[in-house]
Amino acid sequence: MTDSSTTPHGTAIITGAGSERGIGRELANRLAPAGWSLALLDRDADAVAALAAELAEAHGIQALGLAADVADPASVDAAITEVEAKLPAVQALVNIAGISSPIPFLELDLATWERVLRVNATGTFVVTQRVMPGLVERKYGRVVNLGSTAMQNGGGTYSKSSYAASKGAVDAFSRAVALEMAPHGVTVNVVAPATIDTDIMGGRITDDRAPQFLAQLPVGRLGTTREVAALIDFLIGEEAGYITGATYNINGGIRIG
Repeated sequence: MTDSSTTPHGTAIITGAGSERGIGRELANRLAPAGWSLALLDRDADAVAALAAELAEAHGIQALGLAADVADPASVDAAITEVEAKLPAVQALVNIAGISSPIPFLELDLATWERVLRVNATGTFVVTQRVMPGLVERKYGRVVNLGSTAMQNGGGTYSKSSYAASKGAVDAFSRAVALEMAPHGVTVNVVAPATIDTDIMGGRITDDRAPQFLAQLPVGRLGTTREVAALIDFLIGEEAGYITGATYNINGGIRIG
């Protein structure tokens, strides 16, 4: 492990960073110029390896792109072990990896239910539990988990009950861990987006699909990955140390309060 005292920041681990139009990739592009070392995890090893190499060359930072299935403890352990050996001390973990499901409740089979819960909720647990001991040992850390407005509204324009339940579990888990970790200098918060212009909702939101999404948004437009990344950037910063156990809605007014 490299001495993190020689860099402006330590290492930020971002799961689900491989998607071409995703929040994880946007966040990586935002953190790299600020001097963060980056550990980018995704099932698509080629995508994160290429992104890590690109950011390292462009910004002179250390970056690794590693294959990891967040729901598989052995896969996660192997990836984090390599991160801990090759990069500065981990200061931030951002759990973004996830899947959606548009299947209505009466048509939902157990296999789909368990797959969505395993990736979204269990995956967040597995990665957080593997990374947390190092944060506690160093008495400093920031964890941000990705929730969703669906967990508050019982579903969304695209995703239904299994997704809402999985994100509700992430929210409750985050609050519980925030309470336990607060004495150790580690914060845990949730960012809960509504309709963001990514591909998670069945692919790109084309002109013909846009009206069904825009009709629910008081601001009259989709959110951007850049806006979500900016919020996460703040929450993993040093100045956010008095914020923990909070859920930040970034939803264009679809849910107030």
